[in-house]
Amino acid sequence: MRVAIILVFLAALSGCVRVPAGVSVVDGFELERYLGRWYEIARLDHPFERGLIAVTADYSLGEGGAIEVLNRGYDPAKERWKEARGRAYPVGAPGEGRLKVSFFGPFYGAYNIIALDHAEYSYALVSGPSRNYLWILAREPRMEPALLAELVGQADRLGFVVDELIFVEH
Repeated sequence: MRVAIILVFLAALSGCVRVPAGVSVVDGFELERYLGRWYEIARLDHPFERGLIAVTADYSLGEGGAIEVLNRGYDPAKERWKEARGRAYPVGAPGEGRLKVSFFGPFYGAYNIIALDHAEYSYALVSGPSRNYLWILAREPRMEPALLAELVGQADRLGFVVDELIFVEH
């Protein structure tokens, strides 16, 4: 999730809070159910989280409708934890799985929930403003192989370069 938030930051620098062409966000999204801890299962690589393992994202309600975000991952090469704190806000129509996230001031990036376990909120497939950003998230540090394959397949059909996914060690 830390990657997702940092992704949003990078996208924010360019003012991007859009959904990639041909990709749809989920409907019926309930923010309160999305809050809490998420584990990053897989991601497309980016410098802001390169080499990190044990990556998590924690979402909680803040003041004024803000969603407080804490992304965290362990850098084994430097033997230390890295953190990024930010804020997110819903965008789009009510019930759309879209947020804008910022780690630095007024710059926001896209956080698009493109697949979600509506029954349990146990997994999510998240993209940024383009197909260069993708995360598979879960409430537990591991995911059933069949479900993971299904989500990777969905991302592949949407045009994401799934051969470049990094599967995160927890």
